[in-house]
Amino acid sequence: MSAQCETTSKKAAGAQMGFFERYLTVWVFLCIGAGILLGQLFPGLFRAVGALEVAQVNLPVAVLIWLMILPMLIKIDLKEIKGVSRHWRGVGVTLFVNWGVKPFSMALLAWLFIGWLFRPWLPAEQIDSYIAGLIILAAAPCTAMVFVWSHLMRGEPHFTLSQVALNDVIMIFAFAPIVGLLLGLSAITVPWNTLILSVVLYIVAPLMVATLWRRWLLSREHGYLRLQRVLHVIQPLSLVALLVTLVLLFGFQGEQIIAQPLVIALLAVPILIQTFFNSGLAYMLNRAVRSPHCVAGPSALIGASNFFELAVATAIVLFGFQSGAALATVVGVLIEVPVMLAAVGVVNRSREWYERREGVPSYEECCPTDLHRHGSTEHG
Repeated sequence: MSAQCETTSKKAAGAQMGFFERYLTVWVFLCIGAGILLGQLFPGLFRAVGALEVAQVNLPVAVLIWLMILPMLIKIDLKEIKGVSRHWRGVGVTLFVNWGVKPFSMALLAWLFIGWLFRPWLPAEQIDSYIAGLIILAAAPCTAMVFVWSHLMRGEPHFTLSQVALNDVIMIFAFAPIVGLLLGLSAITVPWNTLILSVVLYIVAPLMVATLWRRWLLSREHGYLRLQRVLHVIQPLSLVALLVTLVLLFGFQGEQIIAQPLVIALLAVPILIQTFFNSGLAYMLNRAVRSPHCVAGPSALIGASNFFELAVATAIVLFGFQSGAALATVVGVLIEVPVMLAAVGVVNRSREWYERREGVPSYEECCPTDLHRHGSTEHG
């Protein structure tokens, strides 16, 4: 990439980054503290909101996730999905990390830290249950939230969508066998209603809404300019929804955090290591096969994050609501946003280094989205 292109790209990225995005880490930690505090002050309110569930899917959180992902989905032109085949290396890396590495690396880390190193500080009767919860968490790759992480690092949206859809299909067939193998169980009771509802609720339905909304906007005069204006309005709502989700999640579990801070901190250690290990592995493998940065970033983040609704529901079905397994999956929920934001930061800051590898295309060569292609025409 030429120096002029790099400078232009950085200016454009800076112009697009609003107040919330620039200080997102600060807001995240403020919302974590606010969630814990409000959960203690108004426990009845948070219990009532937490009880608004269908098939273990919390409906208020589902609404917030819709607000998070619609701005990302409305950018996607489904006609461009066919072009994702040129990123087959990134797809291969993501699938290898998600299904060939991630569940097994977490099992190893869980056995090492929870089963051995931290055993003296944990309730002996819950050790096996904690390990099971961590394995269940790692066996379900993330779906909806990946769109948020991809947006924050300017990932290729069509690659992100196609990869998430592919993971959803594989999960239907691979989740139960992998969990059963690692837990040593002959039969796993998968909460199919949670799995199917989550896929429909977080992928199929919002994608349909975003596609119809996009087509309606583009069918009108100055369609691309209208689309850009809509995105300018709704993108800040996405980050606000992310922060409100944090308040809710930490409010739901505020009592657990206060009651068992040591257990939660110890359970977080293997999750943290696993997240950075798998995201780093996917990132480096993509660089080795010369995937563009706008593909390597989402690939790394998909490889690190988790489908926490499915994980929590499976742990409750198998081990019970008050089990160590359920608590372990909830810890994954609690630390996911701060940890993934840290991973996004590493991916963004290392872009210049990543693209110095010979044969790696620049962002402009890889991801000329239709908004970039048509934006100047609309303003002309």
